Amino acid sequence: MVEANLPAHFLQSLKPRLPDMLATLCRLVLAESPSFEKTAADRCCRLLENEWRKRGTRVERLAQKFRGDHLRIAWWPNKSRPAGQLLVLGHYDTVYSTGTLAKMPFRIAAGKAYGPGVFDMKAGLVQALFAFSAIKNSAALLRKRLVFLWTSDEEIGSESSRKIIESEARRSDAVFVLEPSLGPRGLLKTARKAVGEAEILVHGRASHAGLAPEEGINAIHELARQITRIEKWNDPRRGITINADIIEGGTRTNVIAERARALLDLRALHSADLRRIEYRLHALRPALPGARLKVRGGFNRAPLERKVSAALFARAKSLGAQMALPLGECVAGGGSDGNLTAALGIPTLDGLGAVGDGAHAAYEHILINTMPARAALLAALLATS
Repeated sequence: MVEANLPAHFLQSLKPRLPDMLATLCRLVLAESPSFEKTAADRCCRLLENEWRKRGTRVERLAQKFRGDHLRIAWWPNKSRPAGQLLVLGHYDTVYSTGTLAKMPFRIAAGKAYGPGVFDMKAGLVQALFAFSAIKNSAALLRKRLVFLWTSDEEIGSESSRKIIESEARRSDAVFVLEPSLGPRGLLKTARKAVGEAEILVHGRASHAGLAPEEGINAIHELARQITRIEKWNDPRRGITINADIIEGGTRTNVIAERARALLDLRALHSADLRRIEYRLHALRPALPGARLKVRGGFNRAPLERKVSAALFARAKSLGAQMALPLGECVAGGGSDGNLTAALGIPTLDGLGAVGDGAHAAYEHILINTMPARAALLAALLATS
């Protein structure tokens, strides 16, 4: 089969499979899989495991003690040695607790499918499943082994899966991330901000607020000065945002606050800014005499910079054009596991999942008719890499 014909061929073969895709999506959404509930998450994992085993892949279940198990799915059809590896990355955990289906049921209306986790990102997992089937049933000659890695803790920071993701990425020539696309045009995510969290702890001195206020050192006042200082570091044009989103301090209104703390959300689009922000945070000094500061934390995910995804996006755009699927790109303020692979220098393209809206919201949904084309795009990327 000529490579130039692959996208159209895959799309043609996948369009009739849309009812099967929706039926699979329904089963997956009905298998609620909260990040913090291992028993429920494992049920969803088992469903995914069975779907992939039925398709003749090698499935390895990576057991976890406190979170749902991870799944590593591998396929290489030939006896010869593959010329490399391609990694498809996704997560099956959701932000919704068990029982959410009662008030947010899976339903189809006006060309949209609704339900907890349908957009972020179970529809993307379904698209990958059918993309693989299309590849396997075609005459496309793969050059590289395909590995699909489905994790159970992305929504809570990927603590147990991070090492697995990074290890698999180091063996891969490219990573395709099935996080949802952006907007009704299904924009791919060619850049993502670095993400982090910092804590500022202030120690002052307690005193009676009426009888001896001058003997106290108000930790809340000190913290307010530090937040005002940090607020000036924001630079939206460079993609830098720092927000104090949790503040605690003091004990009673008539006691000068001895302690105060703030938690900061950190975002930066460029690695150089990440390092500069961390340096400035840890270089903070008290403004009030006698106050003491302690800063903890920093960035935990480097940015996905466009230079890491540019070549893959250009190829995706070319493949999309061959099946009349126009593709655009965007910068995402949130992080994903694609940040982890991009930080290793592995070419990474994100946002290849579903088209829809409402991630983590009551109106979360996907546009049903986009599923075959998105699956065909992934199949073409894997078959031509």
